[in-house]
Amino acid sequence: MACPFQMGLQDATSPIMEELLHFHDHTLMIVFLISSLVLYIISTMLTTKLTYTSTMDAQEVETVWTILPAIILILIALPSLRILYMMDEINSPSLTVKTMGHQWYWSYEYTDYEDLNFDSYMIPTQELKPGELRLLEVDNRVVLPMEMTIRMLISSEDVLHSWAVPSLGLKTDAIPGRLNQTTLMAMRPGLYYGQCSEICGSNHSFMPIVLELVPLSYFEEWSASML
Repeated sequence: MACPFQMGLQDATSPIMEELLHFHDHTLMIVFLISSLVLYIISTMLTTKLTYTSTMDAQEVETVWTILPAIILILIALPSLRILYMMDEINSPSLTVKTMGHQWYWSYEYTDYEDLNFDSYMIPTQELKPGELRLLEVDNRVVLPMEMTIRMLISSEDVLHSWAVPSLGLKTDAIPGRLNQTTLMAMRPGLYYGQCSEICGSNHSFMPIVLELVPLSYFEEWSASML
């Protein structure tokens, strides 16, 4: 989860988020180089009285500043398209969880089990235990096995919501009458927090998401106890 005064993104937990972090650093370096070059040119023009009239009509210069931006855009577009296709790919999921957004809570249904579903409400501040996080803790966490491909089916029963978990690189809109899907895979166990990322009413800030990623053996024990 995010820390106070954190400047960068959250630590990656899934392969997709690792790719997004690498792409972020790659694009940020290109932006930094372009900004440095433009700043150098502006400062040079303001501090020198020299004028190079021969460059005003030079076709070579025009060719360079036309082709160079195109090359830069290609260097940004190719890895971006690669990550988009990776995020959209579904490879025979081991588990499917259906998520429904409500005003203002989430409900979850494990479709591979006969009767495993529950609602997830935020725990009020006055009921928090020591060490629990305000506005982020829920009464029923979503327990999922780690190192397995999990398909999330996301929709809504009232207004627009958005199911987002930053450390997993997930953000999928929950739209009434439409069933969206996304895939997640966590490489290490832990608690991962998210929130609704679409303004959905007066209590939009009070419908958090908590994923508890555990080893498969623990998940099997938990699912057996819930049935």
